[in-house]
Amino acid sequence: MHTFSNLDQWLAHLETAHSAGLIDMGLERVAAVKQRMGLNPACPLITVAGTNGKGSVCAYLTQIYTEAGYKVGTLTSPHLLRFNERIALNGEPVADADIIASFERIEAARGDVSLTYFEFNTLAAVDVFMRAGVEVMVLEVGLGGRLDAVNVFDADVAVITSVDLDHQAYLGDTVEQVAREKAGIMRAGKPAICAQVPVPTSLRDYAHAIGADLLVAGVDFGWQKMEQLQWSHRFHPQASALFHGRRARHALPIPALRGAFQLQNAACALSALACLDARLPVDIGAIKRGLVRVRNPGRFQVLPGRPLRVLDVGHNPHAARALRQSLLALPYAEKRLAVFSMLADKDIDSVLDILKDQFDHWLIAPLHLPRGLDIHTLQAKLAKHGIENSVVYQDIQAAWQAALSQAGENDRIVAFGSFHTVADVLALA
Repeated sequence: MHTFSNLDQWLAHLETAHSAGLIDMGLERVAAVKQRMGLNPACPLITVAGTNGKGSVCAYLTQIYTEAGYKVGTLTSPHLLRFNERIALNGEPVADADIIASFERIEAARGDVSLTYFEFNTLAAVDVFMRAGVEVMVLEVGLGGRLDAVNVFDADVAVITSVDLDHQAYLGDTVEQVAREKAGIMRAGKPAICAQVPVPTSLRDYAHAIGADLLVAGVDFGWQKMEQLQWSHRFHPQASALFHGRRARHALPIPALRGAFQLQNAACALSALACLDARLPVDIGAIKRGLVRVRNPGRFQVLPGRPLRVLDVGHNPHAARALRQSLLALPYAEKRLAVFSMLADKDIDSVLDILKDQFDHWLIAPLHLPRGLDIHTLQAKLAKHGIENSVVYQDIQAAWQAALSQAGENDRIVAFGSFHTVADVLALA
């Protein structure tokens, strides 16, 4: 049995401990250890999947339930600066000691069962939350849904924010295949919220086959932007076996999270709240405070001051389209600078094709990671898409510092392409 004196040692061990590597899809191993540990949460549990938007929906749910006075446990991934961000109580990362104690309990229970880094992470989160006595758990799926470690826990409400291509090696090469993987988090007789319109056939078919109560954007719930920085949310299930009647929330404040899809994400969260209202009632004041106070770094995050500086972790075509929409809504900038890098296994061609006309200057650097795209390939990709005004830097931090020195107060700097790109910038603060 392994034991280590600090969290960094534990994490270094977990990165290499599982013989099949960091990703090994399947539920048998993690389910066996869950059973041995007796991890059977009694509180309501919300599972959130989706190509993009998962983290934002989790942030809204966490903040609103916190404002309503509930004790909330939230699992998210990946982290930006510290592993502890992944396991939060009322939005605050838990202490190293709590995570280490959970890792030790998992290590004692697993016997000869080998677990991945994320499986350890997932079990530790639920263990921490149960010991803390949380009243609701919000669990973000790591990859896909059906075979993700989070799916050993039964969702009282499943949320699927969006369905698009990413992680094709694991989830499939078509939207229908990806949708079927994400549909795996739904449960019989439980509500499942889907914001992807039109709903992929595979997702709808699976919901029908297992008897999940599918609630679809534009049909069973919706949102509308109003004048004076307000919006409305309506929850009016049409053919639900569980919910009847209509509920509308008007004059809601525009969320603190910026970006083109944030009303959709907030509407998903409010619909999940409505599904659990009988067990976890939330008043309109808590909803409004939660929308205004929510935080989720790196998701079209606009830093205070000038020049305008934006951080966005978007790293797939769906996220690139959202970033483009959000940039087009910003005020005019005299000079538009991109601080950019990506991982080698991402669809860089599509991302560049979508965003190449949004920047005048590109400051690029390699991500110094095993999966990082090497600088020669990165340069070749930019050239392929007709991007000529680019300069190479040693790392993202050097590129960011150079952008700051080059930009005037009427210019704009956007760092994007990966969680790692944004993390390197945030580490400078």
